Amino acid sequence: MRAVISVIGEDRVGILAMVSTICAKANANVIEVTQSVLQEFFVMMMVVDISNLNCELTDLRKDLEGNSMGMKIQVMHEDIFNSMHRI
Repeated sequence: MRAVISVIGEDRVGILAMVSTICAKANANVIEVTQSVLQEFFVMMMVVDISNLNCELTDLRKDLEGNSMGMKIQVMHEDIFNSMHRI
């Protein structure tokens, strides 16, 4: 099972470190990550393996949102993500 994490907001130091640290504490393995800085905006998408989470996905979502550094962070199970983007 996988989840998609998106992060958007003002660029600053430590965003990737914060998100990956919270994922590691939840035992969510980062499979793939892409990030860009567009002018002053930071944009990142991550695919994480949630097969061995040591918490519920909703808890991971709350931890990321609670430590968001003012960023907009969304966490979606891959099934929901795929359903939303199916033509």
